[in-house]
Amino acid sequence: MAASEASMRQTARNQGRHVARQAAKVAESSELADRPIEEIWTEYAKTHSEEIRSFLIHKYLHLVRLTAERVYARLPDEVDIDDLMSAGQFGLMGAIDAYDLSREVKFETYSANRIRGAILDELRHMDWVPRLVRYRTAKVETVRTRIQMETGLAPSTDEVASQLNLAPDEIEKYERDSRSVAMTSITRKAFPSDSSRDMREIDVIKDDAQINPLRQLHQRDLKDLITKGLSRAERLIVVLYYYEGMTMKEIGATLDLSESRVSQMHSSILQRLKAQMQHRARELEPVE
Repeated sequence: MAASEASMRQTARNQGRHVARQAAKVAESSELADRPIEEIWTEYAKTHSEEIRSFLIHKYLHLVRLTAERVYARLPDEVDIDDLMSAGQFGLMGAIDAYDLSREVKFETYSANRIRGAILDELRHMDWVPRLVRYRTAKVETVRTRIQMETGLAPSTDEVASQLNLAPDEIEKYERDSRSVAMTSITRKAFPSDSSRDMREIDVIKDDAQINPLRQLHQRDLKDLITKGLSRAERLIVVLYYYEGMTMKEIGATLDLSESRVSQMHSSILQRLKAQMQHRARELEPVE
């Protein structure tokens, strides 16, 4: 996520919290709670009073949490429910401003679609994958699932292409694009743990930059074992070729030797090492 986008999202979140706090303060000190709700809506339609608006926001704020939790239950862990709540609050405020009591529709029913729509708009804004890619991926998966349910076998690319009236190479392109659809978070749960703390992806990601002291010690001992008894030039050939990844030509230039001479010395080293390993293996064989 870009820094500017994260900043905008945090600003929206702060605004939502501020609105909720202000609404709670007004609701605590207001006498509106004792009046019929229809009367309150009628007065708000006439006056658009900020006090009444704050009271209504506080009264129906539970609808935002309820809707956000329902949507959140089907989303991956990396989605923050606070972002959904913030979007839902703006949807609630829009519903309050646009509500028409004369239509004889309960506000809870009317606002539900506005709140849910605002939350879904926020999710689409958070999604970095183009909507067309999402649509094509869903379309291919729907056909693939249907064929598998009908035949009991995983469908081939040609079968899916035939059902969609597309060329096989187009299906392959859709599948390549769909590989970029999946996105995960390093803070999501990786798997359950016996402890009170869940194991998350960041806890189990392999760190290739980290040095394993035991493995480093084994590599050093192996290097000492292989190069033991070799001349300086022979040791350099082994180290430069196997540990530094240099070519025979590059080693020759480093040691001021021809490439063919380096190759010859390398073959000789391998034969001697093979003989040493066979001798050690015989020494380690159990005596009957």
